[in-house]
Order: sequence, then C-alpha cells, then structure tokens
Amino acid sequence: MNIRIGTAPDSWGVWFPSDPHQPPWSRFLDEVAGAGYEWVELGPYGYLPTDLLALRAELNRRGLKAASATVHGRFEEPEAWPAVQQQALAVGERLASLGAKFMVLIADGYADQTPTQLGAEAHRYLLDTLHKLAALAQSKFGLRVLVHNHGGSYLEHEAQLEAVLAQTDPNQVAFCLDTGWLAYVGGDPVTFMRRHHARIPYLHLKSVDPAIQKRVSAENIPAVTAVGLGVFCEPALGAVDFPALGAVLQDVNFDGWAIVEQDMYPAPFDKPLPIAKRTRAYLRDIGFG
Repeated sequence: MNIRIGTAPDSWGVWFPSDPHQPPWSRFLDEVAGAGYEWVELGPYGYLPTDLLALRAELNRRGLKAASATVHGRFEEPEAWPAVQQQALAVGERLASLGAKFMVLIADGYADQTPTQLGAEAHRYLLDTLHKLAALAQSKFGLRVLVHNHGGSYLEHEAQLEAVLAQTDPNQVAFCLDTGWLAYVGGDPVTFMRRHHARIPYLHLKSVDPAIQKRVSAENIPAVTAVGLGVFCEPALGAVDFPALGAVLQDVNFDGWAIVEQDMYPAPFDKPLPIAKRTRAYLRDIGFG
C-alpha cells in the first residue's frame, strides 16, 4: 500500500480566487508544509500565483508537490462546453507543468437543493462530455480525469455514481471519492470504496457531524449553508469510519492519493492550522502513512 497524503485550500476556507475572508496564499502554503503535508491541491485559479515559474518555486521551497486541480461546470449542457473546454485547457497546462497527474471534474451544484436527476438526453451528453474531457486531458497533458461526487448536484447519490461508473470507459474515466460528501447524502464511503477501488486512485478525506447533518436534512438546508454551519468536521470526530476505510485500502493494496479536504467557509485565519496538524497526526495513527 502506498498512500500519498495531502491537503487542499478548502481546508483553509478557500473557495474563491480572491476574498478578504481567506488567508493569504503564502500563509496557506506555509501552514500546509508546517502541518506535515507533502501534496497540495491548487484550488481556484488565481488564489495561488498564476505565474508558473513563481508557483513552482513557492511549492519547491516548501517541499510541496501539486496533486491536482479542479474543473467545474455544467457537464450535462451542450452550451456550456466552450467554457468547460477553455477551463480544462488552462487547468491542464498548469497541472502538467507542475508534474501533477490528475484533473478533478466537479459538476456545478443547484442552490435550491431540489433532488437532481438528469433526463436521458442530458445524461447521454454528460457521458460524452466526460469522455471528451478525458481524451483532451490525456492527449494534451498526460493527465487522468477524475469524476468527483458533490452534494447538491446530479453526481451525489450512490445510484448516480454507479450509473456513471457503469457507462464510462474505465480506461479513460476514474473517480475521486469524496468521503464527506457521500456520507452527507447518506451513502457509505467504506463499502463504496471496497466495491469500486479499481476506479478510485484518489480520495478526498473529510467527515460529517451527525447532529448538524440531521438538522440540515430536517430543514432542507442548502449544501453551501450547511458548510457554514460546520457540517463537515475533522476525520477523527465524525460519522465516517476511517479505520474501516484504512482496512479496505490495506486489503486492496491501494496505491494513490488521499487529500484532506475539510470544506469550511468562512473560517477564521487561526482555525485551520491546528485542525490540519491534528488530522495529519490522526491519519498517521490509523495507518494512512
């Protein structure tokens, strides 16, 4: 088993390229290294330095390596393709230049929290888009695309993810399993990982506060609001059984990435670092490397 542990700007309350509620990028990178992480996601374009030489230098001097970055969009809508393609080209160039291996695809969510099911035509277009992005990322940049499950979207429930797994080419489309978002909608990330580990080289690690999750469900609170309420908590403190997940990873001889991504926005500047240190120590204690 070989688990490469990293973290993401989400764990520092970073959602936007620029926002006064977010810590300066230099502080973020300093604290990532100080907490003991080696790998880091790049976050929203424009948060970290956009000059590639400068960014590479900033990562190198802290001993950090780029794991991935995200492409967001309405992958089910034909009219959204030009913007999605442009974003993928920009993100892909950045990742390839830094030696990363993955591009993470996140479907835009729906603010009204209405249970989202795609019609047959939109679902077919989604599958086509995923394959087009996979071909683009591989041919131009040598990157593998990862479909990410996310609350408030049409890629959140296990049945929706199972359908995409069954209907995409395993040689092209892989998955980034977000443990927190799957648990948020009542799924079981441990059993999902056991069933589909061959398609999951990359994990997002976070857990869910059961009491807050219960309130969110009862009051139909939107996902973005739920994050602000603290629905996602440290892996050691929530509903996801990380020791059991670790046992699965051991059983399948997992060789991939596990990125701590505890969504919190906004977050006081002094909040993330102690959490990051505790989480890194916890993951070591339960055998995640």
